[in-house]
Amino acid sequence: MIYHDGRTWPHGPRQLVSTLAWLRLCAIGGQTLTIIFVADVLKLAIPIIALLAGVGVLAVFSLVTFWRLHQQAKTGVWEPVIHIAIDTLVLGYLLYLSGGASNPFIFLLVMPITLAATALPLRSVTIVAVLSVATYLLLMHFHVPLPEVGDRNSVAGFGLHLTGMAISFAITAGMLGFFIARLARALRAQQADAELERQRALRDEGILAIATQAASTAHELNTPLSTIRTLLGELSREHATEPALKDDLNLLIGQAERCRDILKDLVKVGSNQLTGIAEWVTVKDLCKATRDAFALLRPEAEAHISIDEGIGKRRIAVVPALHHAVVNLLNNAADASLANADPRVEMRVSGSQDILQLDVRDFGKGMNAAVRPKLGLRFETTKSDGLGLGLALANATAERFGGTLVAAPAEGGGTRQRLRLPLATLDNPQHER
Repeated sequence: MIYHDGRTWPHGPRQLVSTLAWLRLCAIGGQTLTIIFVADVLKLAIPIIALLAGVGVLAVFSLVTFWRLHQQAKTGVWEPVIHIAIDTLVLGYLLYLSGGASNPFIFLLVMPITLAATALPLRSVTIVAVLSVATYLLLMHFHVPLPEVGDRNSVAGFGLHLTGMAISFAITAGMLGFFIARLARALRAQQADAELERQRALRDEGILAIATQAASTAHELNTPLSTIRTLLGELSREHATEPALKDDLNLLIGQAERCRDILKDLVKVGSNQLTGIAEWVTVKDLCKATRDAFALLRPEAEAHISIDEGIGKRRIAVVPALHHAVVNLLNNAADASLANADPRVEMRVSGSQDILQLDVRDFGKGMNAAVRPKLGLRFETTKSDGLGLGLALANATAERFGGTLVAAPAEGGGTRQRLRLPLATLDNPQHER
C-alpha cells in the first residue's frame, strides 16, 4: 500500500520478506557465534558439523532471497509463509540437535507468529501458528539431549540455563517491541490518511453540489441579464445628452457584459471537462492570461509575476479549471495583502524537468499554523466576507492533476502558497487523476 505522499505501508508481503531476510542474516551470525561459544568455551559435546550445516542452509536461502528481492519481482501473500516455514523448520532442526524443548531458545518459535500477524491474512497466520506449535510439541518428545554442565541440579548448570533464558527473553522482547511499535505507527498513519480522504470526499461532494447549483443558476440568470443589458442600452441612448448619467450607464453595461462572460466561461468549463478539450499554451502565455484576468478582477492590487528562464517557453495543456485555480490563489493573496494595507502580490514560476511550480505570496499578517494543514479540505475561510471556495477549488484542481498545494510562512511576513504540478500530467491532460 502506498500513501498519498509516497510513504509505503511497512507491513506488506514484500516488506515482510525483506524484513525476514535481514533478520535471517542476524540469526545466522548469532547462531554461528552461539555454536562456537558452546563448543569452544563451555566445552560441550555438541554435533558442530550438523549444527553448522543447518546454519549453512539458512545462509544459502538468504542469498537466494536477496537475489529475488533485487529482481523486483511481485511478492505474493504465500511467499512470506514459505520463508517463515523454512526459518521455523531450520530453527526446529537446530533445537532438535541441542536439547529440544529444554533449550532456553525454544521461545524464539513465537517470533514467526508475531511477524506473520503484522502483514498476512488470518489464514496464513493460522498456518504459521500451527507449524510453530507443532514444532514445539515434536521437540518435547524428539530431540538430542544437551550435555549437562556439571550435575543436572548444580548451580552452574542451572545458572547457564537461566542465562540462556534471559538472552532468549531479551531477543523476543526486543523484536516484539520493535515490530509492534512499527505496526502501531503504521496504523496511526493509515488512520490519518483515511481521515484525510474522508475530508477530501466531503469537500468534493460539496464542490459537486455547488457546481450543480451553479449550472442551474447560470441557466436562470441568462434571461434577466439579457433583459438588463437591453434596457441599459435603451437608457444610454435616451440619456445621451447627460454625460454623467451616460458614464454610469456605460459602466453598468460593462458589468452586465462581464456577468454574461462569466456565465459563458462557466458553461465552457463544463463543456471542456466533458469533451476533454485542453488548450496548448506556453507557461509564459498562461501567466500572461492569468495576470490579465486578475487585473480585471482586482484592479486595486499590484501583481508582480516572475518566470524563471527556460520554463516560460515550455508548452503545457491547460484546462480552464487550472487557469481559475491560479487566479483564485492570486485573489486570496490580494485579500490578505489589502487587509494589511499592502496592495502587493507576488507570483514566481519555476520548474524542473518533471515539475511546474508556482509560488503565490501575499504581504498579509500571516496564517495561523493550526489552520494551514486544513486549508483546501473544507469550505473554511479566515475572511469575514469569504466563502472558503477559492482554496478548496485550487486544492481540488491540484489533486486532480496529481499535484500538491501547500501553505507556509513567507520570509519577511505573509504567506506563500506553493502549487506543484507534474509536467507529465500537464502533457497528457486526459490522464489527470
